[in-house]
Amino acid sequence: MRMHALTFPAAGEGSGWGSAPPILPHPLELIFGLVTFAIFYWLFKKFIWPRLETVFDERAAAIEGGISRAEEAQAQAQAALHEYQAQLTQARAEASRIREDAKAQGAQIIAEMKQQAGVEAARLTETAQKQIEAERQQALVSLRGDVGRISTDLASRIVGESLHDETRQRGIVDRFLAELESGDIVREKVGAVEGEDA
Repeated sequence: MRMHALTFPAAGEGSGWGSAPPILPHPLELIFGLVTFAIFYWLFKKFIWPRLETVFDERAAAIEGGISRAEEAQAQAQAALHEYQAQLTQARAEASRIREDAKAQGAQIIAEMKQQAGVEAARLTETAQKQIEAERQQALVSLRGDVGRISTDLASRIVGESLHDETRQRGIVDRFLAELESGDIVREKVGAVEGEDA
């Protein structure tokens, strides 16, 4: 293949350019280029540019929507965090209140149990004292009867007559026990007692 060298017509040769510089295009090529550029520009502006603007607007809207959604999500996350912190603080306060209530209730239960135990102990003590007093009275009555009977038998043997009459026996026993309790036991002669009885 043979390469041809480019040759430019010299100034003043038959191209009709006169002395124009060789870098400028031919006027027909320039007009053709401008008309072609105007047609392409018109086609671009009429059909392609609106589509590009639509695509750009959609992309911008999508980006702005994504940013707004991200900001909204961040705001929701921040609100959720504040709500969680508030709930955590409230839960801690509630747990502290429950602990204090439990302590107070425990102290109140212990105080009530102590009071009930004291009341129960007082009731048991009172019941025991009443029972002891009843048993003492019963023992005293039984002892009086035994002492009266023994003393009556003894006196009957000493005096030689029966002193088992109930009224007489009760009077003698009561007088004897009263003197015994007071410490003023006086010896009496058998004859004097018989004279009184007669």
